[in-house]
Amino acid sequence: MEVTPEERRVFGARVSDLREQRGFTQKQLAAEIGRTASWLSQVERGIQPVNRLDVLRLLADGLGVSVQELRADAPATQAPVEEPAADVPNDLDQSRLVISGHPVPEVILGAATPSPVNADEIQQAVDRAWELTHANEFAELSAMLGPLVPRIERAARTAPSAERARLSGLLSRAYQALAAAFVRQDEADAAWVAADRAIRAAEESGNTLDVFASVFRLAQAFVRLKHLDQAEHAATTALNALERHYGDSADEPEALSVMGALHLSLALIHARGSDRTRARQEMERAREVAVRLGEDRNDFNLEFGPTNVEIQAVSIAVELGDAGEAIDTGTRVDTSNLSLERRARLLMDLGRAYAQRRQVGEALGALLDAEELSPDLIHTHVAARETVRDLLLFAGRAAPPELKELAERADARP
Repeated sequence: MEVTPEERRVFGARVSDLREQRGFTQKQLAAEIGRTASWLSQVERGIQPVNRLDVLRLLADGLGVSVQELRADAPATQAPVEEPAADVPNDLDQSRLVISGHPVPEVILGAATPSPVNADEIQQAVDRAWELTHANEFAELSAMLGPLVPRIERAARTAPSAERARLSGLLSRAYQALAAAFVRQDEADAAWVAADRAIRAAEESGNTLDVFASVFRLAQAFVRLKHLDQAEHAATTALNALERHYGDSADEPEALSVMGALHLSLALIHARGSDRTRARQEMERAREVAVRLGEDRNDFNLEFGPTNVEIQAVSIAVELGDAGEAIDTGTRVDTSNLSLERRARLLMDLGRAYAQRRQVGEALGALLDAEELSPDLIHTHVAARETVRDLLLFAGRAAPPELKELAERADARP
């Protein structure tokens, strides 16, 4: 939707008026919606267009008005609104701003005014954030957490003492969702920061296992950064502490979920380091924990259980180059009760396994099935895009049209 300079100026004046009516400075409103003050200043001066519906909704929420009240011609539907390419950020750009610098500088200066907090409402929002993370809906996740995370940060510091532990736990889980999303979008530096903040918030909450679940996210970030020594150190020290505390008699499901997830993390770390023996040892330990757990669970959004162990076994086999084993295992796994992300991940790894065997048709079929479940995973995951490039090279001039079209969608041309 094209917007004239005059329309931008009128819209900017409207934003400025609404902001002043609510007593916000530009810095305060920008912080509330997870944007920079300079961005908001450009909006109000009519320089920066705001045409995307999700950005309009974010701004309207920050001002406490409806999208239509902010801009009368905005559509009432959920369909995205077109805009100039310069106004289209990467999916997690807004979330990167959220984790840049100290989360709430005004608290340090004693300038933050405590406001009523509904912890149950925040709990629902964090649960929704994890639903979006598991569904790989990163643009919506980023738009949601942009204003939510600073809000929880302030609340965890200024709410009555009796509420702070719960709010800190919710803050930790919000940061864990961000860390998981950043890893999948190959933004591991941001994932490192988010995971570190999750650890701090979890410690403040007093929930010990949330600390270890956050360390799992930290190890994932190190793997994506290819800092395998740091990943191994983080996962090993956490796992050793848990096992010393609980021993072989652990029967608390949440503890078993975290322990099992850390074993899977170590299996991947060793596989990436081409240490076949240790990778398989960790896989067996994860299987043993899954047997003790006895069911598929989603404690701390780890989705640990017997089924996820076998999905990870496929990934490990692919990492080790054991394509036949990966295919044999992967084609037997029933993922119907798992998230879209887990189901799509298995299909992606099957595609990688078929590609290792240069079975172009089977690999393409698996990748297209994964794309149908979770387009963002296939379009942004490094391994998926590399697999598409490999398939194009294998097929050469005989590459089927569906493969060329997938390469275009994933920007994965050789």
